[in-house]
Amino acid sequence: MKKSISTFLKHPTKDNTNRSANPPVTRASTILFNSMQEMYQHEKKIKQHKKVSHYTYGRYGSTTTIELENILKELEQAYHVFLTGTGFGGIALALMALCRPGDEILVSDNVYGPTKEISKELMKQFNINAKFYNPVSFKDLKEKITKKTKLILVENPGSNTFEFQDLSKITSLAKRKKIYTLLDNTWGTPLYLKPLKIGFDLSFCSATKYFSGHSDAMGGSLAVNKKVYDKIMFFYKLSGYRMSADEAYLIIRGLRTLDTRLKQHSVNTKIVINFLKKQKKIKEILYPYKPSSKNYKLWKKYYSGATGLLSIVIKSKKKSSVLNFVNSLELFGIGYSWGGFESLAILQEIKSIKKDEYLHGRHFNRFNNDEFIVRLHIGLEDPKDLINDLRKGLKKIK
Repeated sequence: MKKSISTFLKHPTKDNTNRSANPPVTRASTILFNSMQEMYQHEKKIKQHKKVSHYTYGRYGSTTTIELENILKELEQAYHVFLTGTGFGGIALALMALCRPGDEILVSDNVYGPTKEISKELMKQFNINAKFYNPVSFKDLKEKITKKTKLILVENPGSNTFEFQDLSKITSLAKRKKIYTLLDNTWGTPLYLKPLKIGFDLSFCSATKYFSGHSDAMGGSLAVNKKVYDKIMFFYKLSGYRMSADEAYLIIRGLRTLDTRLKQHSVNTKIVINFLKKQKKIKEILYPYKPSSKNYKLWKKYYSGATGLLSIVIKSKKKSSVLNFVNSLELFGIGYSWGGFESLAILQEIKSIKKDEYLHGRHFNRFNNDEFIVRLHIGLEDPKDLINDLRKGLKKIK
């Protein structure tokens, strides 16, 4: 019987052996076989990418991680899904597996800070050059491609400033030039966007965020097509970039309610934005809520829903008053990450210590020094309470 995604997330597989509603947590290093012949046959199955119930060694994963891989393969409509111990580990796995000395990578300038750092700082130590393109200019991306370009790395929407890009234009160009493409889809999740279906070779999500949903587990998910599978698997097996059984169990638990949670995050976010857009101290809301905007049109073109992360731009002569605003919030925790049940707020530094670099080393910046970006994650609390908290906090801004 064909199941909807909502039903599939509750009933991905049936465990007749364990008979529990949830898979067992299998912590294992050594995997035992009845004979050498059985071990050889099992290893051959894995190399041929045939479905297996377990791996041959704990470095590759366990029955618990296989359960999570299979759920995400269906959700992503992928050839295979690789699991890493942290979200950022998924980005590192892709770069280390695909890029070699002499290659160039083209990276959207609005990516997550550590993604920019590994692209810019670590890759150059392997003689791999990273170029950063303006996320609102397809022309800039196109002009920076050379014969050495191996990979285009896109984050959509961009971290903190939430620019949306025309994704199919990027994949079409990359295919013509025979360049790999990777999309960081943590904001939208494969519930609202399936990157491989629109032509990306790799789809990354930080499982720490919405997949887990409870702020108590870390992990990364790298979904791939058949074209890149062998290259990723080669490095994955050797590097030991793998997720623990305990983290996999917690992320499976979170995925059961992914659809329900995302719907409520979206509802709450719309209610809060309806309040925020009336506040004179807020210059701009960075979220696809205005039908007339380019970002809204590009979001609508590719996504079936929106989640709970956004930023607001506050114009103030005093940074201290914006800090007072964030510090005064009672229901918004101050902390990194997002995607859990709770609301969060964090002030982003616009100007970097380095000359002419902005917001995690960006080169393309449209904000002034008296404009402050506060990133908000709208959680699952009563939105009326969140609005009251924000209303009280905004009084601190001068």
